[in-house]
Amino acid sequence: MQRSPWQRHREKPYPSNVRSRDVAGVERVPLHESALEAPVEARDGSKRIEPPEPVAIKVWIVTARGKAFLSEQARAVAWTTGQHPQVQVEYLDRGGRIGFAWVWASAVRRA
Repeated sequence: MQRSPWQRHREKPYPSNVRSRDVAGVERVPLHESALEAPVEARDGSKRIEPPEPVAIKVWIVTARGKAFLSEQARAVAWTTGQHPQVQVEYLDRGGRIGFAWVWASAVRRA
């Protein structure tokens, strides 16, 4: 049985400020297929919250090429509060590659 990147992550501990792109054997999503991010200006001045452990989520991703998909293998690693909340996510695309993005909170649901 093949282990997921999250299972491999648990076997190799790292601090929460290090992204799981450092986990060996997981390919990154190429830039031309990466997620469009919510604007940084909307989270400027907002309080950033980081949980002790990433939270399992489902997230809608819209790529730089305009394609949208639901990643059911994703984690929230941080989020903001305020008028325009956003969530920092790690997600797996359909090819099993790992991506990172800030998305609007409305695109995220707990798994």
